[in-house]
Amino acid sequence: MSDILQTIDEAIQTYNQYVGGYALLILLIPTGIFFAIKYKFLHLTKLRHSFNIIRGKYDNEKDEGDINHFRALTTALSATVGTGNIVGVALAIYFGGPGAIFWMWVTVLFGMMIKFVECTLSQKYRKINPDGSVSGGPMYYMEMGLKDKLGSFAKVLAVVFAAATVLCSLGTGNMAQSNSMADVMNESYQIPVWVTGLFVTAMVLLVIIGGIKRIASVTSKLVPFMAFFYFLAAIIIIAINYVEIPAAFAMIFTDAFTGTAAQGGFIGSVFIITLRYGVARGLFSNEAGQGSAAIAHSAAKTKYPVREGLVASVGPFIDTLIICTLTALVIILTGAWDSGEKGVAMTVTGFAKGLARIDMGWMAQHIVSFGLLLFAFSTMISWSYYGSQAAEYLFGRKWVTPYRFLFGLFVFFGSIWGIDLVWHFVDMVITFMTIPNLIALLLLTPVVTKEIKSYFTEFQEL
Repeated sequence: MSDILQTIDEAIQTYNQYVGGYALLILLIPTGIFFAIKYKFLHLTKLRHSFNIIRGKYDNEKDEGDINHFRALTTALSATVGTGNIVGVALAIYFGGPGAIFWMWVTVLFGMMIKFVECTLSQKYRKINPDGSVSGGPMYYMEMGLKDKLGSFAKVLAVVFAAATVLCSLGTGNMAQSNSMADVMNESYQIPVWVTGLFVTAMVLLVIIGGIKRIASVTSKLVPFMAFFYFLAAIIIIAINYVEIPAAFAMIFTDAFTGTAAQGGFIGSVFIITLRYGVARGLFSNEAGQGSAAIAHSAAKTKYPVREGLVASVGPFIDTLIICTLTALVIILTGAWDSGEKGVAMTVTGFAKGLARIDMGWMAQHIVSFGLLLFAFSTMISWSYYGSQAAEYLFGRKWVTPYRFLFGLFVFFGSIWGIDLVWHFVDMVITFMTIPNLIALLLLTPVVTKEIKSYFTEFQEL
């Protein structure tokens, strides 16, 4: 069995190294730059309006949809604020050095614009079911929006995306999360990985069987709490090391173009590797361009697609620009980036060193472990919704319940499989969603342009 897994892992790594990773570099950032320039950095100039929408200023319960703007955002955020913020940042630094963080920032700056475009389109082409519930996501705007341009190939593109979403829900939103949870519980408290796997599987199934409304109810409470909890711990460490902050930022900016490897990771010494890991981990963290968040945002109650697109654009700002940066600063300021540790162990080392200066180093393991458990659990329950929507698109609504039980099974599989195979699989399946989605976004640019013009003509005061 181990030989088979090793062969699979090697094949996946080959794809990631020579195909997937560079395809993302060629498509992702240029697409974000194109939209940002075309729409005059709308995601930044209208940021205040975006926050007004999120706080409920324009909510109307009579609008079609399943959840309000705030719950749509927290559902999408709960899927992105996951192990990428704790483990992914550490892995980016381990392989690409501190400079990888700069490329994560670049990814999020333009990723905000991509999020705006894909979620505007998802609202535009969503499907209202007979029972009033919503089905939406990139597969719908691919099929309906591109049928005149691509004919039958539009359906093919939609099917490829939906199939990749099912795979990604089992990888990105499932195995990568449960693997990290099981790993940290084993490292911190010596709990066997299979025990953690069984417990988490049961908890996930209890939530996801209730569908989007139960998921949104849980995430709307869990996301603000877990973000504040992790934010506070990181801010304390950064404040303690405030004198070193300028040097930390200088290191990030300098290494972004020169490439400096972490201890034991000489492969990060080349600039292109630093760039690739920064973009890959940035995408994994905020999912910009991947199209997954568009599924959650399509369920929002609104009759203005642009309005939900603006809400969605805030997601990467919170997820990567704030939370990931806090993790990175903790790791760099404390010197943990050069400790030789990898993944969650590097983050734990950073918190331990930081808190040791106020005689609270013993809390580091518990802070990181608790934060990772909350982040990963929220990610899994939201990704189960993404996968169920894709399964519904492919096979019909009767397959949603079987999919949910399959999702639970993969929670357990993820907890007992090795971390390298899981993360390599995650990197691969992300490209299967992102590449078709970016192609669709570019082809549907005229539709987005029309929606923006219509919205801001009606609301001229904005």
